Amino acid sequence: MSSLFAFPNPVNEYAARVTAALVVLLAVVTAVAGSGWGLLAIAVGFWLRLLFGPRISPLALLSVKVITPRLGKVRLVSGPPKRFAQGIGAAVSTAALLLFAAGAAPAAWTLLGVLVVAASLEAFAGFCLGCTIFGFLQRRGLIPEDVCEACNNISLRRS
Repeated sequence: MSSLFAFPNPVNEYAARVTAALVVLLAVVTAVAGSGWGLLAIAVGFWLRLLFGPRISPLALLSVKVITPRLGKVRLVSGPPKRFAQGIGAAVSTAALLLFAAGAAPAAWTLLGVLVVAASLEAFAGFCLGCTIFGFLQRRGLIPEDVCEACNNISLRRS
């Protein structure tokens, strides 16, 4: 059962960045179209990546199996901060979906905008906001060190 919910550790930084770029693309198309279905797809994608890693998420599979291998780049980084970032994405996209369903579309699009900013930082600048938050929380003892022993100095690394 634990292998079902396994998340890769380490993670290829370039695959994470490509996945983030695909999230940005889907989110922009969703916003332009004003699509609740797009919000659903984004939220489901984040939940799939959070729970199962890249094994069944369509965006992650496209990234890991098709696009990233063609780039030929590998930079391994710790998995737990990336999983934490996926959790933040799952929470924000789910909140946007629920707001949209409740008739609060402007609030939903605002949250989607926040998601686009965070995913764009990852995709285009190599800065993982969720990973930085993970490091901050770990340094303050809110995330135990044994969750990611290699992460003790995550704020000093570009991830």
